[in-house]
Amino acid sequence: MNISGPFIRRPVMTTLVMIGILLFGIAGYRLLPVSDLPNVDFPTLLVSASLPGASPETMSSSVATPLERQFSTIEGLDSMTSTSALGSTQITLQFKLSRNIDAAAQDVQTAITQATPFLPQDLPQPPTYKKVNPADQPVLYIALTSRTLPLWELHDYADTLMAQRISMTSGVSLVQIYGPQKYAVRVQLNPHALAGKGIGIDTVEDALRNANVNLPTGTLDGTHKAFTILATGQLFKAFDYRSVIVTYRDGSPVRLEELGRIIDSVENDKAAAWYVDKNGSQRAVVLAVQRQPGTNAVEVAGNVKKLLPVFQSHLPPSAEMHILYDRSESILKSIHEVKFTMILTFALVVMTILLFLRNFSATVIPSLALPLSIVGTFAVMYLFNYSMDNLSLVALILAIGFVVDDAIVILENIVRHMEMGEKPFQAALKGSGEISFTILSMTLSLAAVFIPVLFMGGVVGRLFREFAVTICVAILISGFVSLSLTPMLCSRFLRPPSEKKHGRLYMAIENFFNRLLKVYERSLRLALQYRLTTLAASGVILLATGYFFTTIPKGFLPNEDQGQIFAITEAQEGISFDKMVQLQQSVADIVHKDPNVKDFYSSVGSSGAAASPNQGMMFIHLKPRSERRLSSAQVIGELHQKLATIPGIRIFMQDPPEIRIGGRLTKSLYQFTLQSPNIEELYHYAPILEAEMQNLPILQDVTSDLQIKSPQINVVIHRDKASTLGVTARQIESALYSAYGNRWVSTIYAPNDQYKVIMELEPQYQINQDTLHMLYINSLNGLPIPLYAVATLTENLGPQTINHLGQFPAVTISFNLKPGISLSEAVTGVNELARKTLPPAINTSFQGTAQEFQSSMQGLGVLLFLAILVIYIVLGILYESFIHPITILSGLPSAGLGALMTLLLFHLDLDVYGFVGLVMLIGIVKKNAIMQIDFALETQRKEGTNPLEAIYQGCLTRFRPIMMTTMAALMGALR
Repeated sequence: MNISGPFIRRPVMTTLVMIGILLFGIAGYRLLPVSDLPNVDFPTLLVSASLPGASPETMSSSVATPLERQFSTIEGLDSMTSTSALGSTQITLQFKLSRNIDAAAQDVQTAITQATPFLPQDLPQPPTYKKVNPADQPVLYIALTSRTLPLWELHDYADTLMAQRISMTSGVSLVQIYGPQKYAVRVQLNPHALAGKGIGIDTVEDALRNANVNLPTGTLDGTHKAFTILATGQLFKAFDYRSVIVTYRDGSPVRLEELGRIIDSVENDKAAAWYVDKNGSQRAVVLAVQRQPGTNAVEVAGNVKKLLPVFQSHLPPSAEMHILYDRSESILKSIHEVKFTMILTFALVVMTILLFLRNFSATVIPSLALPLSIVGTFAVMYLFNYSMDNLSLVALILAIGFVVDDAIVILENIVRHMEMGEKPFQAALKGSGEISFTILSMTLSLAAVFIPVLFMGGVVGRLFREFAVTICVAILISGFVSLSLTPMLCSRFLRPPSEKKHGRLYMAIENFFNRLLKVYERSLRLALQYRLTTLAASGVILLATGYFFTTIPKGFLPNEDQGQIFAITEAQEGISFDKMVQLQQSVADIVHKDPNVKDFYSSVGSSGAAASPNQGMMFIHLKPRSERRLSSAQVIGELHQKLATIPGIRIFMQDPPEIRIGGRLTKSLYQFTLQSPNIEELYHYAPILEAEMQNLPILQDVTSDLQIKSPQINVVIHRDKASTLGVTARQIESALYSAYGNRWVSTIYAPNDQYKVIMELEPQYQINQDTLHMLYINSLNGLPIPLYAVATLTENLGPQTINHLGQFPAVTISFNLKPGISLSEAVTGVNELARKTLPPAINTSFQGTAQEFQSSMQGLGVLLFLAILVIYIVLGILYESFIHPITILSGLPSAGLGALMTLLLFHLDLDVYGFVGLVMLIGIVKKNAIMQIDFALETQRKEGTNPLEAIYQGCLTRFRPIMMTTMAALMGALR
């Protein structure tokens, strides 16, 4: 049956069908959202809890553990990690890809409620959660600076005006403020003044709580009027607190200003951020806008940027707003480049067809299949809720080389009939009829290549599912267009070859093709003459292909130059805030001088990803690639050398990957986690393994999150003596918290926000442990008791952070790869080192990207086998033969060996993209073989020739269309 017959005979119907495909495709194109990659976000929630002043051990045991116990029962939980630091705990819950994030959020809230009875009663507020992956790259960084405004006023604009409004924007999950400078009143007490007047610090706390109140005061409801009663219980500024009476001594009032200083300050005076550009460095408040997992980064950034003019109009003239980084810009630029590549590929393919056919009208006809197939695919992409991203567009670019193949094959066969003297209409009917089954076989078997990709699991499967469906749809539409529009146009517009004399270029190309055909003919005769030798060589090639496939260095997803560098700085544990600022500024000075850097922000203190007091963070925005001589990876290498000269601080830089897998942001890209219920054994062996990994020549930037050498002062309470003097352990710890814990003792309720009143000792008395002896606690009978009377002090080292994986203590060692080293080499080397170094009781596992690499690599060989098996089944069904599919697929080892040798030659890893290339190679080889074998079978049936002669004729007859389709596919892949 001639599938093309009805379309040839009914040109109006064919034309209208094509117009319909075109219109629906254009509509789909206009409606498609734009993204960098398909949605592969794990549903992730971040749970946060704070208890200011609490040690990491306290936060871990009393906050993290009860919450983790409840979270572990939630359905679909894939991983749970927690970090407990001074005064804070963060738990990251990552769920399976199939879990709905809203349903997971409800389960998390239920678990928090169930854990509440087991949490400390003095938590300032219950634990909260956000739908955000803390390791994900923010979509926008916005910096606010001013040379005249106080930083707390700048923070008010950032927090009240901007952050709250941005948080309500669709798709935004969290607006993180780096270098927060929220206003607070600080009451800084002098321990000498307290001791001189015999006043306990808890007495001051009670006085402050009672002096600043905001309670309901009721109403008066008279016969004719009603009154609201208002009392001036609120104190709003530091000046107002100075005259507060704390207590009485000898009948005279002791006012707060007699006991220390009361100043207008900020909530967190151990955090700071700077914005640095060509004009220099300024203190700044930086907003980082993070999207919810599963939302579109371009849409979220676009929605936020619409608000910026409104924010700018409300800012005072002295405040400046800088967009430090806009993730949507790089995405849109990348999409624009890929679109340009698509147009360029289209032009290259058309030029290739013209080069082979040397006939304008014959070139136009198959070229029309290209836009129809590509544009028609946009409609299906929209129906499937896909996005216009780099992978889907790459699929269409690669499809360009394939979709024109079917039209070329039909056109070439119709032209062959016309050269035999047939009229265009009859040639179209006969030529398309002869080749219809071939086109059907090629189209269905090529689409079948990608069926196994649809069943890939994990991130890689989700990532390439859209790729596979897109290219399959383009191929199927191409097959339909080739069987309908192409023969119809040939029957109407193709003209028989003329006898006129051709030009020199035409004859030169013709002579080249003829010579090429003769060379091929000679090699074909040799191959057919020495069939056993050819078969033996094929066997050797098959073995070589298997060997190289198993031994070639393998990678995951290649990093691209996105014009940004993320850096974490780390100094020794126990470093003071002032010294950390000094070191951070030294790093910033060197980065600022680099000619490749456009601008950046720098921050230190307990905010953002670098939550430890000995860590800082930088986000470096590079100049556009055309304006700098080095790639981002080269800039990192150059900065590493310059920054290594700064003593006392280490700098870890990474080019943020397009896909951040996992919920933990580490100092280096790849993560290897040790886990054991025996915390002493874990903390003993983790530094040993870290040191061994630092000696591995294939790794660099090896570091861990183990921080257990933070200086600590232990207050050993003498309970019997304290009880005799009327002092409880709770009173002692409360007094210590009030003196050194930035205690939140009262709240100022302003019209637009609430501000804290914080109590502490004066800064000069927070330097060493000597001031602890000056601390007094009121006994039960009202007498002030010095701390040294009921406790002794010892100095030792303790943890700065405590990390859990699941519910058990864990240490994560992170690392980067040295240039030229594959991830497979690193994974093998680290696993071997861990087996030699660690006892069996310590469990190890890769996390994040390295873990996903392991799981994806394990299934690549099976997936490749399944792709070949599916094609074999499809071809077997189409040809009703067990042998012909094997014949068609016999060229795969040679093609595979060529691909693997090319990767080795150019020192490239076999990564996920390379694997997809191998899958596509199966399709190319199979299409070529189908054209040859299908012609041979047809010749054998019609003319009764023997198989050897039939395949010989088939190879020679199909040589030109095979060369055309191969070159078209090659042009489609060059980008």
